Amino acid sequence: MPIVIDRNIPAYSVLNAERIVVMDKERAGTQDIRPIEIALLNLMPTKIETETQFMRLLSNSPLQVNITLIHTESYRSKNTEASYLDRFYQPFEQVKNKHFDGMIVTGAPVEDLNFSDVAYWEELTRLFDFTKTNVTSTIFICWGAMAALHHFYGIEKYPLSRKLFGVFAHKKIHFDTPDPLMRGISDEFHMCHSRHSAVRERDIRQNGRLKILATSHRAGAPIVCNEDHSQIFILGHMEYDRDTLKKEYERDIAKGLPIEVPFCYFAGKQKETINMNWSSTANLFYNNWLNFVYQTTPFKFV
Repeated sequence: MPIVIDRNIPAYSVLNAERIVVMDKERAGTQDIRPIEIALLNLMPTKIETETQFMRLLSNSPLQVNITLIHTESYRSKNTEASYLDRFYQPFEQVKNKHFDGMIVTGAPVEDLNFSDVAYWEELTRLFDFTKTNVTSTIFICWGAMAALHHFYGIEKYPLSRKLFGVFAHKKIHFDTPDPLMRGISDEFHMCHSRHSAVRERDIRQNGRLKILATSHRAGAPIVCNEDHSQIFILGHMEYDRDTLKKEYERDIAKGLPIEVPFCYFAGKQKETINMNWSSTANLFYNNWLNFVYQTTPFKFV
């Protein structure tokens, strides 16, 4: 089944060109099935690129997925036209009484700030609390994951001596009962990381309400969830496109920022060929998540 989005949003034409089935809201209204409702709080300055990446992953499912894009009101992005946000996004106040099967909270380029110093922190914590009552399962990404771990569990983030940047190998943790989110994922898989901060694995392990689903020698514990999978914390970026790290690397070079070549990303010394080895894991993980929330929601909001 298709993903349902406004036909005027840039992702519609991008995904359609990739032969991914997309449907506009008018046509979706004629379908006699229960659509799955997913909200995306997009905190990234690259709004269009980020929303397209997640929509691509959410479209790889037999379910019809309705997408609601959310932006903060206490801080308006300087990198996205206000008219674009007003047309395709909704402020949190407009959706605070709705229920969603799932929500995704992206990362944000504010790692150097204390959480309380982030311009929209108060609004974000209200939305975090909203996810506990009005969302079946929420995925928090990168800085969003660190912020949510701090808000809900008091876990601190710490600056890294150098940026964790590249594609890293991860080991799946095995349990007596296989975890539904990790079903079918290989024992070793890869994921992109791009961050200046980290949470400590031992802090997570000391919290009895959290479960580590995967670990990495270099990237720590990048996939964590709570007991009922209503909260999922991903410290890396499964959603990245083939060239996302390349663009970031070239951007930082152009700005004169200290940046190393992304780890295990380029296939050769010429930095032209990219070894994309994370996309199959990303598609499977998000497909598992959509299936989980689709089956769980009817029993939660009754």
